Amino acid sequence: MKNYQTLKVLDLFRKLFEGFEIDYPTMRRILQVKLTMDGRRPTTIMSQNRNGKKKEDSNQFLKSLWFYAFIGLTLVPLLFIGDNFMFKMSLIFGVVMFLIMTAMISDFSSVLLDVRDQTVIGTRPVDSRTISAARAIHVTIYLLFLTAAIVLVPLIVGIVQFGIVFGILFVVTVLFSDLFIVAITALLYYVILKFFGGERLRDIINYVQIGLSFTIVVGYQVLARAFEFQGVQASFEPVWWNMFLPPVWFGAPFAVVLNGANGWYYDVFIALAILIPIIALWIYLSLLPTFERNLLKLMDQTGPSKKKATKGMNRLASLLTTSKEEHAFYQFAERMLKNERDLKLKIYPSLGFAIIFPFVFLYNGYSAGQSLESIRSGRMYLTIYASMMMIPGIVIMLQYSSKSKGAWIYHVTPIKHFGVMIKGTLKAFLTRLFAPIFIVISILYGLLFGIRIIPDLMIVLLIAIVYSVICFGILKGTLPFSQPFESAGQSDGWKTIPFALLIPVFGGIHFALTYVPFGTWAYLLILLLVVPLTWQKGLQR
Repeated sequence: MKNYQTLKVLDLFRKLFEGFEIDYPTMRRILQVKLTMDGRRPTTIMSQNRNGKKKEDSNQFLKSLWFYAFIGLTLVPLLFIGDNFMFKMSLIFGVVMFLIMTAMISDFSSVLLDVRDQTVIGTRPVDSRTISAARAIHVTIYLLFLTAAIVLVPLIVGIVQFGIVFGILFVVTVLFSDLFIVAITALLYYVILKFFGGERLRDIINYVQIGLSFTIVVGYQVLARAFEFQGVQASFEPVWWNMFLPPVWFGAPFAVVLNGANGWYYDVFIALAILIPIIALWIYLSLLPTFERNLLKLMDQTGPSKKKATKGMNRLASLLTTSKEEHAFYQFAERMLKNERDLKLKIYPSLGFAIIFPFVFLYNGYSAGQSLESIRSGRMYLTIYASMMMIPGIVIMLQYSSKSKGAWIYHVTPIKHFGVMIKGTLKAFLTRLFAPIFIVISILYGLLFGIRIIPDLMIVLLIAIVYSVICFGILKGTLPFSQPFESAGQSDGWKTIPFALLIPVFGGIHFALTYVPFGTWAYLLILLLVVPLTWQKGLQR
């Protein structure tokens, strides 16, 4: 096997690992196998060229880091916002930690919670602490690559603009922020594993992911309000609740060194930036054996019995589907979305964002100076279009499954048109995932804006149905749940961008028509005619 450069760098810290009673040679061999297997992950269309020959094995994650490097370009303008380093570096760390934490709870949770190490390696004479350390280092390696891709361009620009001292501070604080994110995420999962088990444990993990999504978005809003703005300049007056904002911790060293800020608040922020990640990592490493034992609870199938589908749900499925075949695939997709843990680990964070973003935009309008009465009488209810942000990302995940090898069943069923499968799957997605969120937001918006927005809510719902059909074009003929998760690449995010840009277009058209007499009702009537046509013609396969 290849002796990777990352492992050579890791060798420099051998004594540190051995100090924690970790069998370093064994851990290194496990990591070498993991990195080798990462390079052999099967790909979908990209794994074959036009001649049908396999491409050389490659790690799709590493090849897609340019996507995050592009995101990192958006951080560069933040470096030139005024002279207050506390503000701009806290903002930069807020964005960086947002991106990394999102990746942790969506892409790396399945690695942290993988029980295969225990079932394959744990049956050998290998210490559980070593197995856990290998898992943590495996995640850390990829997080370092991810972080480097995001911050590399801002780092270079910052060194050119502000000098080498800025560069040193940036590298050190980014490393500590990564350490903080990995340790805190792992400890959170440890607490969940400690108190729950079986099916309830898997459900709790999914709910926690939604909660983390809420926390990330709300925390980012609170961070922005820690500063007072006068034109393009920002001022910062430390208060006690700033101690609960990690981006402020990591921004404090820049304010002290480059702006000459002083005071005990800044000393506390710097101390928190250093001590909290180290303490969290120490606690996590100390709890590794217990974490491994509790991780086996994920294999436990016991728990509260699942209630059988009610007659009402079966009747709803019958009303939504137009044939027995479509009804069968609706029920199949509904069970997949309900029961497959790996799939839920990927899509549940998107649900959290879909719930919170409409209210974030609504609150931003209120904080911008609008009165509550002006908001209630205005058109801010159109922020509900933000709930559609979940659709492209989840639709692209509908092609993946941990049981993808069973996709052969599609080709032996007596079905002439695969469009029936797609229709059933999309209807299950809209009914099980999108509709509950949309209904909750609609009720809250109805209480705020009144019954006058009911036609507008119906328009948004119909547009969401049309939009989901349009987004299914991302898959380009791929059947639902037919691809392994290993073939999913971070570059999938690029595919959703053109479709995400359609959301403000739909919202803009809707907004313009509200100024036209009877424009809303005419738009609603047109959509009632367009939706059946789109559903019929757009999903033919």
